[in-house]
Amino acid sequence: MKKTVQLLIVFMLSMRIDAVNQNLIVSDTFPQKLSEFHFFVDGSAQIPHSDVIPYELISTLFSDYSYKQRWVYVPKNTKAQYQENWVFDFPIGSALIKTFYYPIDERNPELGKNLLETRLLLRKESGWEAVSYAWNDEQNEAFKKVAGKTINVSWIDFMGETKEVRYRVPNVNQCKECHAANDKITPIGPKARNINKDFQFEDGEFNQLTYWMSRQIIDNYPLDLISPVDWMDESQDLNERVRSYLDVNCGHCHSPTGNANSTGLYLHLNETRDVNLGVYKKPVATGRGSGGLKYSIVPGKPEESILLHRMISMDPGVMMPESGRALTHEEAVEMVREWIMFMEK
Repeated sequence: MKKTVQLLIVFMLSMRIDAVNQNLIVSDTFPQKLSEFHFFVDGSAQIPHSDVIPYELISTLFSDYSYKQRWVYVPKNTKAQYQENWVFDFPIGSALIKTFYYPIDERNPELGKNLLETRLLLRKESGWEAVSYAWNDEQNEAFKKVAGKTINVSWIDFMGETKEVRYRVPNVNQCKECHAANDKITPIGPKARNINKDFQFEDGEFNQLTYWMSRQIIDNYPLDLISPVDWMDESQDLNERVRSYLDVNCGHCHSPTGNANSTGLYLHLNETRDVNLGVYKKPVATGRGSGGLKYSIVPGKPEESILLHRMISMDPGVMMPESGRALTHEEAVEMVREWIMFMEK
């Protein structure tokens, strides 16, 4: 009888409205509403539960100029294990949470945000599973979108100009296009090297890895990490900026374990071989995506480089990445153009 009462108390505590719903994270199905997970105490304001920890990457993936907020949840009394050159090995019941949004006006953040979607990666017993939740017009709830969704959205940029885009919430299969390694769904962002930076938490500014250790959600990490740089920081070396950009935007697919492994074009941060980085490398099964050009990168000649051609293109059969953008990343294009122009021949 005593054991039954104890089990009942544990169950009731786990279902408290102020506790993250652990049962839903490991469930075989996804709830219809994001709020059912209890990741946020205020979803509209994106205020997370105290056990849901915010974090940032040093360099981020381009998604049509959208902004992103990220959080991680690891069940109590468990820790993620460090893996060299890969994401932490998170325990069952963990969740990675990412909200995409546009500010109403980039010049005045106080005017608020237009929440678009919140993507989840949930660590179940069978492995990672992905699901997206699109926010409603009232901005008070996000609903499951297995088949994806297109959102017509506009915002005012830093120059005071109105920008518009048809933002695409991915379907389940499109999630796999990026979040896959060795044919399995996997996170791609939270590698130790990618979060090795200071962040302003509610209780102060700390290095994120140090903070994760203090919160006891990771087991360890090496002190001699070689991390990317923020590609937007023009005070950094141009080569390091470009390599960091290519790593986060292309390296998850263009790597020996990614979906584009058969191309031999590897753009992850640890690649050092010129030919695998694209220098005078002939394309593999590129078709019309090559634009009739011969090599991925021709040093000194950006206009003859397939890599830049595909970054610029908006043709669905040519553009890279193949999904996840409806705009050309103009600033990155100019940076890569300069990088190739001054590359040693």
